[in-house]
Amino acid sequence: MTNTTYHEPVMLQPCIDGLNLKPGGTYVDVTFGGGGHSREILKQLEGGRLIVFDQDPDARANAEALDDPRLTFVAANFRHLKRYLRLYKADQVDGILADLGISSHQIDTPERGFSTRYEAELDMRMNQMGNLTAKSVINHYPEEKLHRIFGMYGEVTNARTLASAIVTARLNRPLDTVNDLKAVMQRYAPRGKENKYFAQVFQALRIEVNEELAVLEEFLEQIPDALAPGGRLVVMAYHSLEDRLVKNFIKAGNFQGIEDKDLYGNVTKPLQSVTRKPIEASAEEVSRNPRARSAKLRIAERI
Repeated sequence: MTNTTYHEPVMLQPCIDGLNLKPGGTYVDVTFGGGGHSREILKQLEGGRLIVFDQDPDARANAEALDDPRLTFVAANFRHLKRYLRLYKADQVDGILADLGISSHQIDTPERGFSTRYEAELDMRMNQMGNLTAKSVINHYPEEKLHRIFGMYGEVTNARTLASAIVTARLNRPLDTVNDLKAVMQRYAPRGKENKYFAQVFQALRIEVNEELAVLEEFLEQIPDALAPGGRLVVMAYHSLEDRLVKNFIKAGNFQGIEDKDLYGNVTKPLQSVTRKPIEASAEEVSRNPRARSAKLRIAERI
């Protein structure tokens, strides 16, 4: 049984349809988590292979529970995609799936410090072997750097003011826990929109701690080599910063979205979009799984 308590897969069927599965093909799920998407892929493979990535130790137990000889679990960040595909002799694959962002399991595990709902240390590492924590960002980053990450990654409107307030507050004592930080943020959150404001700040910290945008760029740059011609890329993003990178890379093969042309005026790019617009979750799915509300699914094919 799929571990939906760990993380209910968002837009499961559109993701599976997007991969255009071939029964004997080789596929990659770079965000294994609770294994919801992977389990569905395995159901449709007759033979074939599925290589899955996840740097969270909790995900390994979910992979072992599937107990399927066609499944290879890679305990690593998907920024190392090509290295591990070479290692497992799968240089070019038929489809790659990425469900970006954070799993429900990580949010709902209080001691991980991802959620504004629970008192815990400010951690936020997806890979618990990593050195950088949200606590070290909050207590040691200079004001200008805090201002930049709140503005860029959280799109926080008063990012400069908040950064200044944090630097002042930490002079008295370290801001080590979720509630320490919330006590500072409370004064600057718009009335009636406190939870949204807290979520924006926490998103910014999480992206910084886990280098999420850099990881996504590195991953996308490897896709043209890793996908066989006709292979599919299926990516689900949950905020505009990620979605913009995915959209531009599919459109132009770079992150600026500027199309490159050859001597004859033909656009040169590795991927062709399969969907004109991103696919969004149905109202029924959103009511069942609120996390699906912000999801945007893009599908592309290797030219």
